[in-house]
Amino acid sequence: MQYPNIARFTLTITIMKKIILLTLILLLTIGVNAQTRKKVRRSAPRTQTVEQRVIGRHMLSLQWISWDYFGYCDIKRNSEGVLECKGEQLSKENDDYLRIDGTIEIVDALHLKFTGTIVSKIYHINNGQPCVREGTFDFQSYEGRRYWRLMQKINPCDECTDYVDIYFKR
Repeated sequence: MQYPNIARFTLTITIMKKIILLTLILLLTIGVNAQTRKKVRRSAPRTQTVEQRVIGRHMLSLQWISWDYFGYCDIKRNSEGVLECKGEQLSKENDDYLRIDGTIEIVDALHLKFTGTIVSKIYHINNGQPCVREGTFDFQSYEGRRYWRLMQKINPCDECTDYVDIYFKR
């Protein structure tokens, strides 16, 4: 004797199990895709935030001039999309100065590549004559400091160490 209702019931259970399994797979797939999309959305603003930190007016200093009063360094995007960097620090006591003029490439939040000219004139260095550096230089922030420091610190015109710093915006 066959029980037709039990056979239909078993078939219904089997179909329901498959529907539940497919629904779970679908929900998991949607969830994974949503997580991936969230990660992409989160990473884009971080990159933009680094650029926002770099673009704008920054304090600029060379220790021989002063760490008490600063010059400025403007970083802005030109019409071709390149980040330009230009600034200076002038001494209040004599005609010493630091001038910087070039372009910036953002390597990451703590590392900028500057290509251009850095000119310093300090009365007791290089017989008081301007010292010109041209090329590509690294500015990096390290050890939790709130500025990017020129990594090529040795003055090419005299035997001394220059600390050229571009400070984070406040």
